[in-house]
Amino acid sequence: MAQQKKLSPKLQAWVDVQKRFHLSDAQVQMARELGMNPKKLGGMADHRQEPWKVPLPQHIEDLYLKHFKKERPDKVRSIEQVVADKKRNQLEHEEPRCQQREAANPDNAIQPLALPDPEKATDDSIPF
Repeated sequence: MAQQKKLSPKLQAWVDVQKRFHLSDAQVQMARELGMNPKKLGGMADHRQEPWKVPLPQHIEDLYLKHFKKERPDKVRSIEQVVADKKRNQLEHEEPRCQQREAANPDNAIQPLALPDPEKATDDSIPF
């Protein structure tokens, strides 16, 4: 069985909401861009007991249209793609910094240990 990588609690909450309320990747992205709290979406959801409420996916789409004046985000990315892009960006930014540190301060590089010359050593100069 493949072991899943752990997500940050913020992103894990969105994955749970997506499964619980059957939201698409686009709807999750819309809700995130609107700044919605994933823990509060349960109160907005239609539980079939309140027929005057609009279903949650449609409610998110209506709010997105009202706020951004467009129907869908330009580029839809799933939570997994967001995590992968974030890790890739971290690695890209980390490598140049390491190279800059090494180039700026070569004294921090590992230097070989200078041992005393055994021919000139006397009993008093032995470090043990």
